[in-house]
Amino acid sequence: MSNTSTDTIPTDAREVIAYLRSPQAIRDRSEQLFALALAHRLKYFRCDLTQLDSVADYVIDVIRDQYPDLNIPFHSRWRHFEVGESARLQNLERAFQGLSALERARAKFDLVVPSVLLDAGAGAQWRYREPQTHQIWQRSEGLAVASFDCFCQGMFSSDSEHPYQSDAEGLQRVTSERLGAGFQVSDENPLVGLEGRSRLLQTLGQSLYHSPDLFGIDHPRIGRLVDYLLAHAKDGKLSVTIVFQSVLEGLAPIWPSRLAISGVNLGDVWHHSALVGPPFADLIPFHKLSQWLTYSLLEPLEELGLTLTDLDQMTGLPEYRNGGLCLDLGLLHLKDSEMRQYRHFPGDEIIVEWRSLTISLLDRIADTIRRRLDLTSADLPLVKILQGGTWTAGRKIASQLRPDGAPPLQIDSDGTVF
Repeated sequence: MSNTSTDTIPTDAREVIAYLRSPQAIRDRSEQLFALALAHRLKYFRCDLTQLDSVADYVIDVIRDQYPDLNIPFHSRWRHFEVGESARLQNLERAFQGLSALERARAKFDLVVPSVLLDAGAGAQWRYREPQTHQIWQRSEGLAVASFDCFCQGMFSSDSEHPYQSDAEGLQRVTSERLGAGFQVSDENPLVGLEGRSRLLQTLGQSLYHSPDLFGIDHPRIGRLVDYLLAHAKDGKLSVTIVFQSVLEGLAPIWPSRLAISGVNLGDVWHHSALVGPPFADLIPFHKLSQWLTYSLLEPLEELGLTLTDLDQMTGLPEYRNGGLCLDLGLLHLKDSEMRQYRHFPGDEIIVEWRSLTISLLDRIADTIRRRLDLTSADLPLVKILQGGTWTAGRKIASQLRPDGAPPLQIDSDGTVF
């Protein structure tokens, strides 16, 4: 794997960066804060594990309503592309006719990566009217359908003869004006973080040149990542952690400058003052969009015949639907209820605590669900519980408690975290 971002920095710093880019670090650091919460030593939240069984039952009811046979797909961007009585995916497959299986997988990577990166919270006001069906979509589904249409129209390609791709040059041409037009943004239909989203795609285009082993040397494109992953499979098996590491490394340059070690941008990694110890012990990684993206790349790889391993090394997604489920159903309690009235930034410790505790609670919700259903983690991995599941349950309880279905805490997002 390319080491272009770390090969000139000290070994100890390189080791810390590698650790903070691992699923194990996400779980480790979250568990540290979770232990503090159980000891009543956090500033903003306390946990009430007596509610764990009732929350698991609530999620099981949601799962059985959606998937009565428990045949649950992965929690990925592909579920959003499937919304409504639409033939959009069937039409896409028809457009791919004549392509090899490898090229189809590349094209699906080209579609799903920009779409996931555009998935950060849209805000309560934004809507997208799908031209083909005239259906109105909002939030994640709206962002998915809008980005799907932009991809099919060739917005992310530099080659009009090959619209179904996302290449370096094409992505760099995506201005906020072009993206806003594609997403039907107006004064009456505002989209949160439009500038941040367009900058993210432009920077993504630039970053493809920085990792030629991942994205190709000549005419780099996202889909070339398929070739890299195939080369790292062994006996037809591929560890999901390799997919995750390639995503983290390939996308490291695109995130807004936040925390850095030896000049290396850490991405979705934040500070919490309750964690003390050696240097960098106070940093908590989440990599929410990168994990969501990893989950979304798995189905095209399976379609190539690969068997995916180490799936449960990945964590739950620390975003406002899963976190909202925990807070709305009483697994988490705010020590000061007035904090609901204010808007918070992703780096605020109240949000860091909320996200971190969500990671730990999702593991416990998953274990409880499996025990109640008499299933193993192989039968029902976390990525399926998220889909079945906690994300939908979080949205359901939010809509029951608040007219606009907003999360229980208000977050000011730049469009690159949630």
